[in-house]
Amino acid sequence: MSYWYGFDTPLVLASRSPRRSQILSLAGIPFDAVPSDAEERNGSADPGAIVLHHSAAKASLVSEAMPGRIVLGADTIVSVGSEVLGKPADRRDALRMLSILSGRWHEVFGGVTILGGAFPVSFCEVSRVRFRDLPRSEMEAYVDTGEPADKAGAYGIQGYGSVLVDRIEGCFFNVMGLPLARTVEQLRKLAGARGVEP
Repeated sequence: MSYWYGFDTPLVLASRSPRRSQILSLAGIPFDAVPSDAEERNGSADPGAIVLHHSAAKASLVSEAMPGRIVLGADTIVSVGSEVLGKPADRRDALRMLSILSGRWHEVFGGVTILGGAFPVSFCEVSRVRFRDLPRSEMEAYVDTGEPADKAGAYGIQGYGSVLVDRIEGCFFNVMGLPLARTVEQLRKLAGARGVEP
């Protein structure tokens, strides 16, 4: 049996992110979630380099423990101006991030690494998002929902945070946590390279 995205075994998602699990489930892609304990370090000022490094580290750690499986690692960060926004440290930090994003365009960088195929795959997808002008009371109410706590840029576009967004350019799922169309495209290329009929 070959799954529709090209492989005859479920994908291994090297992530504990419920958003990435949700995206794969929505696409009907069978997977096993195996969280990676790879340490995230922002040693570069280049957002694209950061997400590629983190996604590769996550995938590599899980791939070593699961030889022969197709392993996907991913990472997401937000960049506005010259500032890179990861996950907020606390409530105050979440409010600071939302204040920065209010009324402005920002970029969401999604890094993906796929290991275990005929060749390693690594790419970065960029989406642009613009927030409405947000009053302080709305930002505080949003932070009180608890949603921003574990999300890059302190918001989740698939949840309550959707009402903060005025417009988006590029892949919605990339903003959510995984650039789905490009990921599936790469999976099918890998399956073809292995001689698997999609």
